[in-house]
This record gives sequence, structure tokens and C-alpha cells, in this order.
Amino acid sequence: MTISEKVAYLKGLADGLAIDTEKSKEGKLIHEIIGILEEIGMSIEDLEEATVALGEEIDAVSDDLSDVEDVVFDEDEEDDDEDFFTVECPTCGKELVVDEDALVEGMIQCPGCGDTFALDLSDEEDEEDEDEKE
Repeated sequence: MTISEKVAYLKGLADGLAIDTEKSKEGKLIHEIIGILEEIGMSIEDLEEATVALGEEIDAVSDDLSDVEDVVFDEDEEDDDEDFFTVECPTCGKELVVDEDALVEGMIQCPGCGDTFALDLSDEEDEEDEDEKE
């Protein structure tokens, strides 16, 4: 039973008791209390309806935000994968992250040991295939 249904039940009980709301002080009090309870019940129902509507709006906004995040962050991840590469310094063995500009230049200086070396752009698998052919 909802609050409004419970208040309606109380109102029905009060009406069934035939309480005199004009002459009896207790009858006037009960009548006013039931009136206030009716208003509270209607307010609560309005709040519940508004809460459900807001929940639906929040779900819609959340779905839209998720779509925006997919577009924004997926593009960033793809850019990161394409623009940066890892190479190993032949002198100290430290792994370095280089961008496409360093690959085009062909030379890089290791921040760890300070050695400058040429970037080997050949693929290790290609070298293994060539070794197997010989």
C-alpha cells in the first residue's frame, strides 16, 4: 500500500466513525491531521515521480557521455600507438620511447648513457627470415 492509499484508508475510517468535525475539538483535530497527511502523501508521490524521471535523464546523459568518452579516448589511444615507438639503447640496454620524428631523423641520443646511435629500422623477423634463407 502506498502512503496515499493508507491516508485514504484512515480518512475512510474517520468518516465511518461519524466524528463530528464541526462541534468536537477532537474531530476537528483528526480532520486536520488527515488533511495534512493527504498533502504529505501527494508530495511524496510527486517526489517519487520526479526521482524516477531524473533517474531516466541521468541514464540518458550517462549513455551520451559514454559515447563521447569512446570517441575522445579511443582516438587518443590510437594516436599514442601510432606516434611513439620503443627502441633499446645498444650501449646501456635502456628502453627508450621515441616519436616518429626521431625515426625519420635516424639518430637518437640515449638520455641514460649519453651515447648517440643510429636507429635500426629493419624488422627482427625479416632478419631471421634472411638468416634462414642462407
